[in-house]
Amino acid sequence: MDAAPQRRERLAGLVADRGFARVVDLARTLDVSEVTVRTDLAALEAEGRLTRVHGGAMPRGLVAERESSLEQSRTRLTRAKQAIAAETAARVRSGESILLDVGSTTLAVAHALVARRDLSELVIVTNGLAIALALEPAIPRFTVVVTGGTVRSLQHSLVNPLATTLLDDVRVDLAILGATGIEAEAGATNVNLPEAEVKRRMVASAARRVLAADSSKLGQVHLGRVAALDELDELITDDRASAAQLDPLRRAGLRVTTVALSRVQ
Repeated sequence: MDAAPQRRERLAGLVADRGFARVVDLARTLDVSEVTVRTDLAALEAEGRLTRVHGGAMPRGLVAERESSLEQSRTRLTRAKQAIAAETAARVRSGESILLDVGSTTLAVAHALVARRDLSELVIVTNGLAIALALEPAIPRFTVVVTGGTVRSLQHSLVNPLATTLLDDVRVDLAILGATGIEAEAGATNVNLPEAEVKRRMVASAARRVLAADSSKLGQVHLGRVAALDELDELITDDRASAAQLDPLRRAGLRVTTVALSRVQ
């Protein structure tokens, strides 16, 4: 095994090459324990050479802007999120199975689904603790399944390890997804890498995939890839979106629905 300085140089190089490297993968590559990798990452971070994030590390300077908490996000663009949520909930039919992603807009979708008294026999799988609690009043009309995993307090979300284990074994009718960025070439992206990983698995586990995102997310590109545009069936956003934002998405083949804010009082 390399001495610590040589090992850390190699570790820093691996992180730089990969953009984001998981602790478990680094430990396997370097043939050391995960504890040793975490110690080395802490030392390299102290030297200003990389930034540790949940589950791994990335080169310094690649971390996206500070992520808002779920509570902070809920207070922004409330009318837009409510309008998007109502339109998204209208896509759901009784008897379907749904993956409902974490996020402030998808939390609004959860409330909109509960308000639809005509819906029954829904199975909803979510990685959001706040979303599961929002859906609870609809039980037994709805069956609510939580993915499990490690709690991430900022969004009250469940991430790896173990968050995607259940997703490997399900195939649902519809995934309703959130993202912090959507752009024609980059597709849907997310500011947080662990959550982006879960979102990607949701995309792979669903027959239909709808992205619910307010217009402030359009034209934004963040670190974690969620899905290419051809992996999504529809974007539902608000009518504050400009033609310059929407036309490239439509030219790329994505179906886009805009909802009027006037529908929400």
